Amino acid sequence: MTTLKKSEAAAIFRQQAKERILLTDGAAGTMIQRYKLTEADYRGSYDLPSDQKGNNDLLVLTKPEVIDEYTRQYLDAGSDIVSTNTFNANIISQGDYDAVHLVREMNLAASRIARKAADDYAAKDGRPRFVAGAIGPTNKTLSLSPDVNDPGYRAVDFDTMRDVYQDQVAALMDGGCDFILIETIFDTLNAKAAIMAVFEEQTKRGVEIPMMLSMTITDMSGRNLSGHSVEAFWHAVRHAHPLTVGLNCAFGADLLRAHVQVLSGIADALVMIYPNAGLPNDLGQYDEEPPTTGAFISEWAEKGLINVVGGCCGTTPPHIAAMAAAVAGKPPRVPHAHDHRMKLAGLDPFTMAA
Repeated sequence: MTTLKKSEAAAIFRQQAKERILLTDGAAGTMIQRYKLTEADYRGSYDLPSDQKGNNDLLVLTKPEVIDEYTRQYLDAGSDIVSTNTFNANIISQGDYDAVHLVREMNLAASRIARKAADDYAAKDGRPRFVAGAIGPTNKTLSLSPDVNDPGYRAVDFDTMRDVYQDQVAALMDGGCDFILIETIFDTLNAKAAIMAVFEEQTKRGVEIPMMLSMTITDMSGRNLSGHSVEAFWHAVRHAHPLTVGLNCAFGADLLRAHVQVLSGIADALVMIYPNAGLPNDLGQYDEEPPTTGAFISEWAEKGLINVVGGCCGTTPPHIAAMAAAVAGKPPRVPHAHDHRMKLAGLDPFTMAA
């Protein structure tokens, strides 16, 4: 077995996480919406046949100043980690915009914007800042058929999904990311394809590529779209030895708390949680104010549930600043020792007796 060169960023991150609760950033889309960009702003000088409005990933090429500005606002608010604006910067998702040929360029540009901002802030005060290369789930699912009349049909196969992810991972790492964030996991099998892509890319490079895994719960039962409970999800991905495992999106911090407690109670990795700013109103807007979010996060910290916290949909730099104040001085969660018993997962978890 080839010995991988260990990630220095991961070692520094783990040391920082022993000393305090760390902060990731907040929503990208919420911040981009505030600029009220036109289709021409999105498109820039690119000659693309489809309407580009809403293609946020393209903005790293056509409006890089927008991405840089909100990234620095999150750093001002206290973020230790900033994520690349690459949630849909993959061949599958960009196919909807006829922008597949720009995917690698998007990932490189996004990584460089985040890296420059993170390095600038670290140079100012000596506090390490980290860049997470964000990988979304795509708009396809490996576990479910999109055709109700053909349950066995799949719009994409596992090998294709893995290759799509590996292309993105390679570009994100080439652009200077410290970690790969596989987020908003609604289908655990999609996540497994992404995990395999990271494994294959790090073998190719001979260098460890630390992973952050974040599941999204789709209903009050506490399961994702492919049906896994939080504990079953952990059983299904713990072989990846992620740097962090956690939950994002779906709910606000109040409704997410019970599921955070479950994951915090079983994971031998650092736990990273980034909830929405409450639930959306009738117009799809998020009304939860930063002090409310901060109060929820304060309680999580007091109970020792988290190592890293931040925000998803609807959250802004003031939400991150409120979280930073809420966790200041509170000790971080201590990860569990690795449980060597066999742990399996269908939709529900199973642990083999010792």
